[in-house]
Order: sequence, then C-alpha cells, then structure tokens
Amino acid sequence: MLLARTLRSSTFRLALLYITIFGAATLLLFWYVYSATTSYVRDRLDHELTRELGALQSAYHKGGRDGVSRAIADRLAGRDNADTFYLLTDDSLARVAGNLQSLPPDAKCHEEWADLEPDSRGPPLRAKCTTLSDGSRLLVGMTTANLGDFTHQIEAALGLSILLIGILAAVASISVTRRTVGRIEAINATTHEIMQSGLSRRIPLRGTRDEWDGLAANLNSMLDRIEGLMGEVRQVTDNIAHDLRTPLSRMRGRLERAHGKPRDAGSDQALLGELISDLDGVLRMFTSLMRISQIEAHDRSATLRPVDVVALAGEVIELFDAAAEEKGSSLCRIGEPGIFVRGDRDLLFDAMANLIDNALKHGRTAGRVIVAVKQTTGDVVLSVADEGAGIPAAERPKVFRRFYRLERSRGTPGNGLGLSLVAAVARLHHAHIELVDNSPGLKVELHFPAARQEAA
Repeated sequence: MLLARTLRSSTFRLALLYITIFGAATLLLFWYVYSATTSYVRDRLDHELTRELGALQSAYHKGGRDGVSRAIADRLAGRDNADTFYLLTDDSLARVAGNLQSLPPDAKCHEEWADLEPDSRGPPLRAKCTTLSDGSRLLVGMTTANLGDFTHQIEAALGLSILLIGILAAVASISVTRRTVGRIEAINATTHEIMQSGLSRRIPLRGTRDEWDGLAANLNSMLDRIEGLMGEVRQVTDNIAHDLRTPLSRMRGRLERAHGKPRDAGSDQALLGELISDLDGVLRMFTSLMRISQIEAHDRSATLRPVDVVALAGEVIELFDAAAEEKGSSLCRIGEPGIFVRGDRDLLFDAMANLIDNALKHGRTAGRVIVAVKQTTGDVVLSVADEGAGIPAAERPKVFRRFYRLERSRGTPGNGLGLSLVAAVARLHHAHIELVDNSPGLKVELHFPAARQEAA
C-alpha cells in the first residue's frame, strides 16, 4: 500500500525528474571526457606519425631510396617501434623495405590520414602515405589497437555509469519519497484521529529536528492554540450562562411574586424599575462582548492617528472624578501633554476608562489611583496604579479572559469583561500589558510604540 502511494506521489516523480536531469548532465560530462581524451590520443598519434614521416623524407633527400631503406631498417632493428609500421615500394608497388608486406588496397598516397586494415590478421593502422619524387611510395603507420582498447574501456565505464545512475536514481527516489509519504501519512493519521476523537492527540516528533519535525511542532502548537481557544469558548459559555442565570432568576422570582399579588400602581412601578435595571445589566454584558468582538474582528489600522495620551488621560480622569470622590479616593495624573501614540482615540478612551474603573472598584477606600504616562526609548508607557489588595501572581495571566473574576471580587459589580476589552485594544495597537506589584496594590502598564507628533 505504501509502495503504491509512493509510486503515485508527486514527490517521487519530481525526485525522479531531478535525478534524471542530473544523470543526463553526468553522462554528457562523461561523453565530453571520452571525446576529448580520444581526440587528444589521436592527435598525439598523428603528431608522432608526421614527425616520423618527415624524418624519412629527409633521409630520402639525402640518400635517395637506399637512404630511406637504411633508415627503416635501423628503426626496425632497434625494436623501439614495435607498434610502428613502415612500407617502401618502388613505382610498381613492389615492396622494397619495411615490416608491411604490401600496400593496403585502401591506402591513398596523397599525404592524407587514413585508418587502414592491412589484412585480416593484422592490427588496424592509423597511417599516412606519400609518393616520393622517383615514384616510390612511402607509408608510415601506427597501430590503433591500444586506442581501441582504451575506447572500449571508456565505453564500458560509460555503460556501467548509466546503469549505476539508473539504479541510484530509482533507489534514491523511492527512499526519499517513502520517507516523505511516511511522514505525511503519519500526519494524516493523526489528523484523522483528531477529527474522530478530539483535540487531545498530537503529531509525534521523531527527534530529527528536520523540516518535518518543524512542521509537526508548528501543527502541534496550532492544535494547542485551538484547544486553548475552545477551552476559552467553553469557559465563556459557562460564564455567560452563570452570569445570566442570576439576573434572569431574580427577574422571574419578582414577576412570580407580583403575579400572585393584587395589582398596585406603586409596587408595579418599583418592580418595573428593578426589572429594567436587571435587563440593563444583561444588555451591558452583551454590549461589552460585541465591543470586544468588533475590535478583534476588524482591521482598524487605517483609522489610527497620533493621540496625545496625557491629554486623553486627563479627560478620562475628569469623567471619574465624581465616582472617586463618592468613594473618598483621589485620582492623580502624572505626565506632561505632548506624548503621542498612534491609535484609535475612542478605543484608547474605553481602555483607560476600564482600567480606572477597576482601580476604583478594587482599590482601598480613601486610597489613591495614579494614572501616569511616560516616554522611554521608542515606547510610551501608560500605567494605572491602585492601593488595593492586588492580584496574586498565579492569577494574573487569567484575568484577561472573558468573564474571569477573582473569588473575592464575586460580590462587586461587574461582569469580568473590562480587562478583556483592554487586552483587545492593546493587541490592536501592538502594545503589550504588564501587571506589576504596586506595594500595596496593583499597577497595570500598557507599553505602546511611540508616534511622532503630527498636526491635527
């Protein structure tokens, strides 16, 4: 089954194509080496024959036909030219000297190179024949048997190379493709199990640290993220059900009690006011949820403009002055106007309002809430600090989840969506949030990329 999928795989076809191209290039290189080598050997052979023929022609000019005969005899007697063949004939083609018995029938004595076969038992020759001035014929040749053996060896090596390249191409293609298909099948099997049984399964890593392990690690990280998001969705669903059950149960109880009593204008009016108040709380919760979803779903980068954070903080503080005074707390702003970030003014206003509202709710009575803005190298830091009980370090990563509330905060008004909205606004503005101890209390810091001041 795996072999069949391997042979049908596009990876196999691609690997085979590339190996075929590589093999063709290698064969062309071998063929070039073969051609260049044989050409070089033949050129050297022709050069030696030309030199030898020139020496014998010089002997003819000095001593005539007898001088050539003596020179040929001296060369044959020396036994240094076992692969060299000579033939000197008179004008009637009768043999005068040399180790060839007769002139080959296809020899043309016009000083042209020729590949000759002297007879059925003799070796093939590379020869040149010339006609002397007295009509004599002089032929000098060298055997090409060694060149033929060399050529056959190269041809055999070339054929063996073709065979080896073909075998290696098939083995490499199948091996690489089987490995690729095997990893893909493992991923497919795991994803099928995930679809059948849930998000608890993960793609196994082989520890090779190759691209497949990298892909598997990224997919596992994605599954972790999806599982986390699904858990958050379930948590949000549970929290919505929990937070809706209380006001709805309260409204139903009030209506049920009113249903069993005689009608009274005063009590009915009070009941309607209480029901409207409970419904407003429910609507505020859904409005906050929709606000967070809108912030996360829409790209508002085109609407971002330079915003003076210090001036905006002053406006938010002015809005909460009455609430702070009612609790006996004080609001303080630190920072001089002229510190800008690139952002959406309305969303930044909402984020600051939620931070200050939380600080007033959870800070101590008659305490201080400090809103500070400072600019560092490349960053603008907005912080809101209170003097309350703070948040335990283990709980801090959880407070940005929707509807998450500390146990001690269950009795205070709110629905656990304020910090979720702040986190959504921070992500939109490419800012990051830090929760630090204020000793006592909590300080929430938003680190924004700084923006240069621009004219409105």
